[in-house]
Amino acid sequence: MVAPLKVGIAGLGTVGTEVVRLIEAQGRMLAMRCGRGIRVTAVTARSKARKRGVDLRGIAWAKSPLALATDPEIDCFVELMGGAGDPALAAIEAALRAGKSVVTANKALIARHGSRLAALAERHGGALNFEAAVGAAIPVVKTLREGLAGTTIQRVYGILNGTCNYILTRMEQEGLSFAECLKDAQRLGYAEANPAFDIDGHDTAQKLAILASLAFGTKVAEKAVYVEGISSIAPADLEAAEQLGYRVKLLGVAVRTAKGIEQRVHPTMVPKSSSIAQVMGVTNAVTIDGDGMPPITLVGPGAGGAATASAVVSDIADVARGTRSLPFGRPVDRLRLTTKAPMERHEGGYYIRLMARDLAGTAATIATRLAEQKISIESIVQRHPDAGREPAANRGKPLPVPVILITYATSEDAVHRALQAVQRDKVITGRPQVIRIEKN
Repeated sequence: MVAPLKVGIAGLGTVGTEVVRLIEAQGRMLAMRCGRGIRVTAVTARSKARKRGVDLRGIAWAKSPLALATDPEIDCFVELMGGAGDPALAAIEAALRAGKSVVTANKALIARHGSRLAALAERHGGALNFEAAVGAAIPVVKTLREGLAGTTIQRVYGILNGTCNYILTRMEQEGLSFAECLKDAQRLGYAEANPAFDIDGHDTAQKLAILASLAFGTKVAEKAVYVEGISSIAPADLEAAEQLGYRVKLLGVAVRTAKGIEQRVHPTMVPKSSSIAQVMGVTNAVTIDGDGMPPITLVGPGAGGAATASAVVSDIADVARGTRSLPFGRPVDRLRLTTKAPMERHEGGYYIRLMARDLAGTAATIATRLAEQKISIESIVQRHPDAGREPAANRGKPLPVPVILITYATSEDAVHRALQAVQRDKVITGRPQVIRIEKN
């Protein structure tokens, strides 16, 4: 009879505690599916005394993550502490050097050190599994690495941060400001007290760097991702998107181009008819475009203890079965270096919102500057200001007129040059709002 897989877990927060509970509750089914049992035999965490709601009797308590990682009595080291550096990094490296398999949900660590850790796993024969690092319960890592191993991927993009998607959903549906929705997200626990990592796009960038490596055979490079957040999005943009047949989402996009792999995170207009436009609230989604197949969209909870724990246990089950996949689908020495693609080279459609001065010749000036950069307009909407909302001091004065443009495919550089010229002409007030459009 095959001996059970002995698991050591570092980190007993919401996810770690749920992994212990899930392995205990599903023990018999896991044994049948894997051909051997799975047992949590040792754990470590910052507080031993804390009440966690799971029975830890009979489970050894290691004095540190490093001690647990090198414990000869465990076969699989599960890292659920978080953080891109030590103690998580040192413990994982020690476990891999000892020939153990490692399971982690740590996106920051994989985004920063994934290639280096994959090389250790290859050299010493253990697995390095990180399904829970991207999209929690959405099986996108295995889909890219194994399910689509015979497919050339052209583009992978998605909603990878539930906090941002929740905020944009509330802004659209209720006409609230960004600040109002962020405050409510913090009250409900969807956003941290310091929400910058989420709303500025960095959480999405880490996840996108991992997906790009899996999709295109590049070394994981978080610094190669262009990043913009959602704080500049106004209710007026969401209202315009609705009328034009679009919806605004914070997307992470990695795409194969003639100039290399483009990786970018930014607010994006997507057609309302697309699958990803239907994803609302805290839900995550990833769409994969590959040769010879229609786009595949995977949708599910992208965070939460139960969702993340289910992905962790799935990775542990693969270790128990003896499944060994190269962490990024290719040997590390075959992964190509990638650099940050200048966004000036990006080509696509654009949404542009201008506050135009209500003066003769303004529209002609804007049109001329766009034409000089060979930018073609797909649609243009001019709105009359709401006179009832203007401050009393401004009554009777010409108000800026909102002008909304949708362009055909053009370059980012051309858009910036045209708008800089328009600003120099002083026919608009304030800064133009520019949102990229991602077609199906």
